[in-house]
Amino acid sequence: MTPVTRFAPSPTGFLHLGHAHSALFAWRAAQHDARRFLLRIEDVDLARCRPEFEAAIFEDLAWLGIAWEEPVRRQSEHMADYAQGLDRLDRLGLLYPCFCTRKEIRAEIARAARAPHGPEGPLYPGTCRSLREDQRQDRMAAGAAYALRLDMAAAVAQAGPLVWTERGPGEIAADPMSLGDVVLARKEIASSYHLAVTLDDAAQGVTLVTRGADLFHTSHVHRLLQALFELPVPEWQHHALITGPDGERLAKRHDALAIRSLRQAGKTPAEVRALAGFAD
Repeated sequence: MTPVTRFAPSPTGFLHLGHAHSALFAWRAAQHDARRFLLRIEDVDLARCRPEFEAAIFEDLAWLGIAWEEPVRRQSEHMADYAQGLDRLDRLGLLYPCFCTRKEIRAEIARAARAPHGPEGPLYPGTCRSLREDQRQDRMAAGAAYALRLDMAAAVAQAGPLVWTERGPGEIAADPMSLGDVVLARKEIASSYHLAVTLDDAAQGVTLVTRGADLFHTSHVHRLLQALFELPVPEWQHHALITGPDGERLAKRHDALAIRSLRQAGKTPAEVRALAGFAD
């Protein structure tokens, strides 16, 4: 089987140097290991994604000298896959609707004497986990907003101990409990990042997942979902982040470091690749 890696941006803004680093990291890995390199458009959040940003992704990557296989997978064309995944988890008794607002969650955490924390801050306290089925159905029938959460303790109990292989460090013990009952979908959004990326990588046959070190903690959840769905397990490689002048990781607010802005300023592809950490 030919090894496969991918770059999977969201079309919610123009690509910046951090994206260039991530794309080049995955593309260079493909070139080095005779891998197939895929491009995926993560546009499941239809309210925030824009066609002009998707077009700019293709244009910027091609300008950088990156080539990818066709066809490009778009999450918006595979909503049925995510619905089937949610249905499977629901049949396993691992999903529950959460009706808490962010304000209510913050208040509940503030009332707790010792709220458990994860890599992204305080964990969801499980307020809606104990609701009866009739209470859940009544709220959903009334049109209440909700998120579908994974009952993490139950999921971990079903899956058992898990590990993954990280290029460099080697075997990593998965600790999905550290992220609590993560959201896998919302009433208005068919899938969260966790669910979609796990199913997409398996559907595309990805064998090496490359992404920024800021997303390292998500791999604990993705490894669990792979076990629950009985999916193949890829290798992972989390790379260092490119930071802006303020020392913070680059985000789409750093417009001056957008690839488009650098192109308009007269930079060449080689110069931008060097700024992204990949000198020719």
